[in-house]
Amino acid sequence: MLEEMTLEELPAAIESLLFVSDEPVSAVTLAKLFEENVEEIELALNELKRQLDEGGRGIQLRQVAGGWRLYTHPAYHELVEKYVLSWDTRRLSSAALETLAIIAYSQPVTRSQVSAIRGVTSDGPIGTLVERGYVREAGTADAPGNPTLYATTATFLEKYGLSSIADLPNLEEFAPDEKTAQLIRERLGAPAQTELLPAENAMPSPEQMATDAQAALFGVVEKVDFDSLTFNMDDE
Repeated sequence: MLEEMTLEELPAAIESLLFVSDEPVSAVTLAKLFEENVEEIELALNELKRQLDEGGRGIQLRQVAGGWRLYTHPAYHELVEKYVLSWDTRRLSSAALETLAIIAYSQPVTRSQVSAIRGVTSDGPIGTLVERGYVREAGTADAPGNPTLYATTATFLEKYGLSSIADLPNLEEFAPDEKTAQLIRERLGAPAQTELLPAENAMPSPEQMATDAQAALFGVVEKVDFDSLTFNMDDE
């Protein structure tokens, strides 16, 4: 196949390869793959860029971070953003979102700890979050049976526009009073400052606080930086 490929076909071949790449690809790497010299590859890249730019296409080719990568056209960012955000919301159930919020605030945390906070078994939602790349295994707890610990991933930060976990909304801001805030700190693992409010008198519950914070974080999303997003086109 490579032996039969002409230089005129090279831009289209490069486009197909960059379409499936989730990171910039250098001209040197492309030259090795296509068994061509770097100069010919750079000519083909610039020709592909010209075709995309002059053809009024929805995709652009840019040279970034020492390589080349395809991006959506800035003119259509608002449309793509609307689609991606609605698509992403549909993919996670309310149970998965609740579990994700608890892991985000309590990490690293075991399955049993998540289930204790939610009040129901959380194996299914945790499995879903691991499969989707929002949650990862983060070692084992120093406890009988050495249960697996779970924490959020870089994908979680990227999807929800966070630089770090420190950017999560403060759960205590959603508490109606200090005693309830104390209970939240206790249930989610933060050190308590004073005597805790008895659980039967605590309203709303820590689960509800997590849900409210989750809504604040996940329900209202700032504009997505599409220059830094990597899209997973899997239909799962």
